Amino acid sequence: MKASNPSDQELIKRYLSGNESSLEIIINRHKHKVFSYILMVVKSPEIADDLFQDTFIKVINTLKSGTYNEEGKFIHWVMRIAHNLVIDYFRKKKRIPIKENTEERDTFELINIKAESIEDIMITDQIHKDLKVLIGYLPEEQKEVLLMRHYIGMSFKDIAEETDVSINTALGRMRYAILNIRRLVKENNISLSHSY
Repeated sequence: MKASNPSDQELIKRYLSGNESSLEIIINRHKHKVFSYILMVVKSPEIADDLFQDTFIKVINTLKSGTYNEEGKFIHWVMRIAHNLVIDYFRKKKRIPIKENTEERDTFELINIKAESIEDIMITDQIHKDLKVLIGYLPEEQKEVLLMRHYIGMSFKDIAEETDVSINTALGRMRYAILNIRRLVKENNISLSHSY
C-alpha cells in the first residue's frame, strides 16, 4: 500500500496515535456509501444526516475505547453500525419505511438495459419502483442479505460473519429472496423487462 493511499487499518492506527486528520480521511473515504445507504432506507435527508453523524460518533467512541476488533473490513463494520442505528430508529418510531422511487440510481441494478428514449427511462423507473415495493414485502433477514449483497457489495462470507450465520444460510436467504420476488412479480403481473 502506497504511503499516499494508506489502508483503513493504517489510518485507524495513525488516528489512535494522535493524528486527528487520519479520521477525516477515513470518513471522507466512506461517507458517500454510508450516507447513501441510510438515506435509501429512511427517505429523509435530515434524519439520514442525524443517523450518519450518530454512526461516526459510535465509530469514534469504539476506536477511542480500544474495543474495535480489526477482523473483517472496516467499512463493513461501519455499515453494520449504520444498519443497526437505522433499525433502532424505526423501532422507536414503530413504523416501517415506505419504499418510494428516488432521484438516485436504484439500489438493485437487477435490470441492465440502455435507456434510449424518454419512454425507456420512464419504464425503467417504474420497474425500479415496483421492485422496491416488492422488496419491502420480504422478511427482514432476506431483505438484509439483499441490501448487503447488492448495495454494500459484500461477499457471502462477509454477510455470514456480519449476520452471525453460516455461508449456506446466507446463500439460502438470498435464494429465497429472489424466489419470493419472482413469485410476487408473477402474482402482481409486473413486467421486469422491455418488450423487444
